[in-house]
Amino acid sequence: MKGPAGVLALVLAETVAGAAGLVFLSPLWKEVRRGFFKLTGIIVLALSAGMWAGVAAARQPASAAGRLSLSLGAAFTLGTFLWVVLLFARGHRVARLIGVATVLLSVGLLAALAGTSDESWVVSFLQLMAGAVFMGAAVDGLLLGHWYLTDRRLTRGPINRFALALLVAVVLEAAAVIAGGFGPDRGNREFSAVLTAAGLAPWVALGMIGATALIAGMIKATLRGERATAVQAATGFFYLAVITAFAGELAAKVRLLP
Repeated sequence: MKGPAGVLALVLAETVAGAAGLVFLSPLWKEVRRGFFKLTGIIVLALSAGMWAGVAAARQPASAAGRLSLSLGAAFTLGTFLWVVLLFARGHRVARLIGVATVLLSVGLLAALAGTSDESWVVSFLQLMAGAVFMGAAVDGLLLGHWYLTDRRLTRGPINRFALALLVAVVLEAAAVIAGGFGPDRGNREFSAVLTAAGLAPWVALGMIGATALIAGMIKATLRGERATAVQAATGFFYLAVITAFAGELAAKVRLLP
């Protein structure tokens, strides 16, 4: 893949993979009402449709990895659509099974997208997986924080878990960026000639990751308060985390594509 559409498709693929993975592979199914999964599913579906369109626009026809990425992106989008529809139709058990299947499918999607990178497959795949945890924790944490407004009986266990996941993701993402190396004249110049030519991309990414780490720490500190407004404040910090995480991911992934 190439161009700005390719970079955006990589970040969106990480986001939907991480969001779906943390929702279905965590204890949330037994903790929150199904409405939260409907909300998350609609958001993931919209983002995955954008990801699919980005892959279609950016892939190189002669690339086998690009064709596989397009097919897996379509399958993930369709699978997400199915489990969201089944949730509204009260087919909760089947919806959950399909949701878990889409998580496994998303790993294959990230593996295929890593093959479109200009870097080594191993480094690219690890960076995409780290980015999935990073973006997934930020987006799911934000959505969950809003869900507390509708479910007053929900304990703080879930949102505390996502705050911890964000802290862990910060470490993983920083390690992935460092593993990608530093230096000028690398990456997608069409997306940003300044970042690539001056070798600023990894430093900008690390700066945004550091800002996200600070925000994650503030979220954890805020949630120690006993008042209900503590969750609302934490949700506000999750807004900032989504912005800094997204900016950091764009800077990090601009180096992966030619």
